[in-house]
Amino acid sequence: MLRRRILIVDDDPRLLHVVSMYLSIEGYDVDAELDGADGLRALERNRPDLVLLDIMMPGIDGLEVCRRIKSDPRTRSIPVLMFTALSGDDDVESGRSAGADRFINKPFSLVGLATVIRSYLGEARPLAV
Repeated sequence: MLRRRILIVDDDPRLLHVVSMYLSIEGYDVDAELDGADGLRALERNRPDLVLLDIMMPGIDGLEVCRRIKSDPRTRSIPVLMFTALSGDDDVESGRSAGADRFINKPFSLVGLATVIRSYLGEARPLAV
């Protein structure tokens, strides 16, 4: 069975490590990048099935990465879930305008994150492993 690929882009190396490890244990192939420019290059190298993006990053921020993903006909159908510590209406609207499919507020539960990912990838949780 083909493993689904997830690209995670976040400038917090600890969060990147923990989420990458958890999703690998859950059975996903994971690419992890610390900034938007590297995230866009990884997107071209290994087309993911889903992208997790931090909004606030130095250089190319998550909103711009999302805009680029959603404006490219080759990648626009890839679900983009955005990590955010922001929760104001303006912040949510900025993300929606960029094309984000969903927001995940920090801090978040890894189990809850996996559930959201499975729902976007159309996967059911296995009954037993």
